[in-house]
Amino acid sequence: MSSETIQILIAMILYMAVVIGIGIWFAKRANKNSENYFLGGRSLGPWVTAMSAEASDMSGWLLMGLPGVAYWCGLADAAWTAIGLAIGTYLNWLIVSKRLRRYSVRANNSITLPEFFSNRFREKNKVLMTLSALFILIFFTVYAASCFVTCGKLFSTLFGTPYVAMMIVGAVFVLVYTILGGFLAESASDFMQSIVMIVALVVIVVLGTITAGGLGAVIDNAQSIPGFFEFFGLATPSLNEAGEQIVREGAPVFGEKTGYSILSVCSMLAWGLGYFGMPQVLLRFMAIRHEKDLKRSRRIAMIWVVISLAVAVFIGIMGRAVYPTEHLTASAAENIFITLATNSLPAILAGFVMAGILAATISSSDSYLLIAASAVAKNVYQGIIKKKATDKQVMLVTRITLLAIAVIAMVIALDEDSVIFNIVSFAWAGFGATFGPLMLFSLFWKRLNRSGAIAGMVSGAGMVFLWKLVISKLGGAFGIYELLPAFIFSSICIVVVSLLTAPPSKEIEEDFEAVKNGSAE
Repeated sequence: MSSETIQILIAMILYMAVVIGIGIWFAKRANKNSENYFLGGRSLGPWVTAMSAEASDMSGWLLMGLPGVAYWCGLADAAWTAIGLAIGTYLNWLIVSKRLRRYSVRANNSITLPEFFSNRFREKNKVLMTLSALFILIFFTVYAASCFVTCGKLFSTLFGTPYVAMMIVGAVFVLVYTILGGFLAESASDFMQSIVMIVALVVIVVLGTITAGGLGAVIDNAQSIPGFFEFFGLATPSLNEAGEQIVREGAPVFGEKTGYSILSVCSMLAWGLGYFGMPQVLLRFMAIRHEKDLKRSRRIAMIWVVISLAVAVFIGIMGRAVYPTEHLTASAAENIFITLATNSLPAILAGFVMAGILAATISSSDSYLLIAASAVAKNVYQGIIKKKATDKQVMLVTRITLLAIAVIAMVIALDEDSVIFNIVSFAWAGFGATFGPLMLFSLFWKRLNRSGAIAGMVSGAGMVFLWKLVISKLGGAFGIYELLPAFIFSSICIVVVSLLTAPPSKEIEEDFEAVKNGSAE
């Protein structure tokens, strides 16, 4: 191991030690009871709420997946995705956050998403709670796998070690940390990690642009590639039989640009719809200390999101100018941030920048693991199987579930050629279509009943799988991102089934009116 590699390792170890320290600091408070462990006792301030929500949401794909897409095929896919996410972030904070904070208190002080949906409809047989927990478990396991892939790629690229071994090491670290500190530690470290992430992005984009010869050189290079620097065109890397991009006379070879239709734009913008169903973000709305703090949180979140997304996309564009032939597959392209950091910075500083990727990964994977475990322990075990379970028993089941989820996610992440962006897109669609329409109708439509809620949840999740695995294979107009048709289909099912079945009870309508009029009591 070279001296530069050792310096990078030391910097990352120091960073990881700080993260573990945060977990230890909050461990006693977090383990006081299950509400503190899962929701931090509704004690988050506006800064931590905003920054931890966005850090837990963005994950390693912000530093690897999104730049990788831009590096591989140009501006369009990455930019329209980023625009959709920015719009979705704003609308989620604007129209969902305040009413969900209020409604979760009214709904018997719900501390998890399945519990909120179940209490919202005052159900006795807990069908909504069980289904919600099941879908959270499925999609968050996939999400956690994407984070473990990020860990594996990061460590194996940096240290020249086997991918699988490094993926497992990263997964174990995240698991230990999550078990230790719970929601408070997760949120506090996410706040720190959101700062690390945005600093790392800005530092690399500035240094990379200088290395490329300035902003003009970056743009000139991008414009020289057919479709690469267009909002309504897509670059097409020419591949050999091994699936690698062809290099000729030291330059990457591209074919004719691919057209980019309005339908493709809508497909990428649909990423923004996912926010309405993201448990890791919605939980922050529920956990904030005061409803009045949400306005400030929204402003903080939007500044962070716009800067980080714009810089991440530009890193991919700029990376093509600096290292045009370094990464020859879509999977390898996701390492462009690592390549830029390790070649542009002194080793010790590169280590801290690499900690930005680790920060993004940890901030997301601990959220995913914790929410999935809470769905099983709090909602299935205590909510259905053993209703008189003590907090100690719930915490034990939580830790066992965390371990099981992590193991399954590691199995999914064994494939070294996995593309982080693709894994994340499927899980994002799953949550967006399963919970997004239901959340909006739950908060804003009085006529919604339990039958409509169940129909919307099941139809949304089912359509994600059907569209992704079957319908999208037809190509053409059917090749759009599965979140868009699944979100629409779920919304239709919610409305139709609710109108065809009995209206909600008087008590449910009274809850809705009270929340609408500003009361959580």
